[in-house]
Amino acid sequence: MRAARSDASGNSTLTSPVGPLHQLVDRLGIDTVLLAVIDPQGRFKGKEYDARTLLQRLGSGPVTPEMCGYVLGTDLDMTPLRGGEFSWEGGFGDVAVQPDFDHARVLPWEPNSAIVLARPLDGGRPHPLSPATILDEQLDQLQGLGYEVRVGIETEFVLYASTGTDAAAAGWRGLRPVTWDNRDYALDRPRPAANYSRLLRQALAGAELPVEAVKLEGAPGQIEVTFPYGPARDACEQHVLFKHAAKAVAEQQQLAATFMAAPADGVGSGMHLHLSLWDGDRPLLVSDQDAGALSAVGEHAVAGLLDVLHQTGPMWAPYVNSYKRLRGPFAPSKLVWGWDNRSAAVRVVGHGRGLHLEVRLPGADANPYLALAAAVAAVRHGITNGLKPDEPITGDANWDEDLRVVSRHPWDAIEKFEAGRVSRELLGERVVAHLATLAWLEVDHHAARVTDAELARGFAQS
Repeated sequence: MRAARSDASGNSTLTSPVGPLHQLVDRLGIDTVLLAVIDPQGRFKGKEYDARTLLQRLGSGPVTPEMCGYVLGTDLDMTPLRGGEFSWEGGFGDVAVQPDFDHARVLPWEPNSAIVLARPLDGGRPHPLSPATILDEQLDQLQGLGYEVRVGIETEFVLYASTGTDAAAAGWRGLRPVTWDNRDYALDRPRPAANYSRLLRQALAGAELPVEAVKLEGAPGQIEVTFPYGPARDACEQHVLFKHAAKAVAEQQQLAATFMAAPADGVGSGMHLHLSLWDGDRPLLVSDQDAGALSAVGEHAVAGLLDVLHQTGPMWAPYVNSYKRLRGPFAPSKLVWGWDNRSAAVRVVGHGRGLHLEVRLPGADANPYLALAAAVAAVRHGITNGLKPDEPITGDANWDEDLRVVSRHPWDAIEKFEAGRVSRELLGERVVAHLATLAWLEVDHHAARVTDAELARGFAQS
């Protein structure tokens, strides 16, 4: 979708909502620019600028803004690290960021606003602890072996009939989902859900973020959005923009959207990574001899994913709440693969040239850059070592007690991450140490807090 504007003669013209910043300001009347980096949680962090003032600064020479470095090293509540590279020990210094002014994007859900993504720097080079750089490193190494990664992301989230402000005032309790029963695939949708779906699609289309499909899911208020295949870096950037839009459009409709992995008992929201490998126009996961079978490279990729993902849990299940989803329905609990089997951690799905791998472990709360980096590193590990997977699972993997289990507790996952030889070799000691420190910060946040569930279970009985 392109934004329509009138020229001097009053005739309607079409202008792309993605392009150099000065063109968007001149042609679309943009007056606000959000300069943003991606934080470890997969959110936008940054500053708001007056568009004309920023353009004047650009005209006077190269602009290298700075932000406090702790935007790369805090938890969900922006709690600073204790120790590590972004802490009081380091003085909370600034990091320079390199904006991509030639790839600004209009945000239809923010009036007269555009966003410019910026890359954190370290000594003039991309900062190695930036989520985007962590992914770039893995993609570049795999590309060096001759493999291009293409990705499609589908994510579930839950929509509530309450504003974020009202939900906070209620202590996030007693919220009413916009649907009240299992409406999976239903087209007889309650009006608030139908309106929201349409407005979200329109907003995303206005930012040139085409949606493949939107559907209701099985849990009350749950919605799934699927995006088309494309370059891996673009898929992650678009996903962060989508989450920003989903929350903004919800707030405009007096609703609230959450991407928690487990926002309620028995409810799990996932972020499924659909991943394929290519050499130009040639798909590499499907066998040349049998369009319904994996190639040798495909088998290596599956084996690598199963061998490495259990060592990289903090990259795709970063919070205490993440592991509660892994105990619920439709979330994989065993490290196995299968053909079109949703109980498997790695599902092989599609046909012919469309054959691809669906990595089903990440929750909706995962940072797509880090989750995909873990998956790409695993694929590279499988290919370079010529790994072979076990036989594919048939039936419900969750009930087979002989299969390897996904970590059920965050501390177990973090310990595996820190101690894993393969994860440290693939990602580097500095990256593992940094992400593990963030993961422990999340665990520590919950350690001394008494929950409603503890009171309900233990107050009268203990």
